[in-house]
Amino acid sequence: MITHIKGKLVEKNPTFVVIEANGVGYWLNISLNTFSNLPNQESVFLYTHLSIKEDAHTLYGFITKVEREIFRLLISVSGVGPSIARTMLSSMTTDEIQRAIASGNVSLIQSVKGIGAKTAQRVLVDLRDKISNTFVNDEVFINESNTNKNEALSALEVLGFNKKQAEKVLDKILIEEKTATVETLIKKALKNL
Repeated sequence: MITHIKGKLVEKNPTFVVIEANGVGYWLNISLNTFSNLPNQESVFLYTHLSIKEDAHTLYGFITKVEREIFRLLISVSGVGPSIARTMLSSMTTDEIQRAIASGNVSLIQSVKGIGAKTAQRVLVDLRDKISNTFVNDEVFINESNTNKNEALSALEVLGFNKKQAEKVLDKILIEEKTATVETLIKKALKNL
């Protein structure tokens, strides 16, 4: 899985970009949101999602992790493919999508080209809990800190520390510093264990 691409921006278009990384040009389908937020410089960094089908391998690029996660949530809904998810991200901001799903705004979801009444209902039913559990203040802090916490916890267990005790210490650290890296969590935990 390709998680991100950093390289030279060769071509910029409202629906795609071409980024050259180590002599290879990557075609990434993007939303209008990503297009409008792309910096006007030669070197760019985009988060990616690789969609694999029988007849095509398609790479999608996103300016933020939040946008990529919303894209992934949308395509997990039956009836919403990558094309419709990209259209939704082009017609609404990530904030608007999150608010529409959290508040159950069917008409706003249905206003996106390609989404009918049944699909809009399915989006709301399938994603309402995931949106409220995953996103806090437009960042993917919960997912990231849980992943970082789990990695740090397993490292501390390998070092011989008690799991429950290590978990309490990690929770305290994460309250103070929500975006702590795995390394930071381990270093601070070692000082407190």
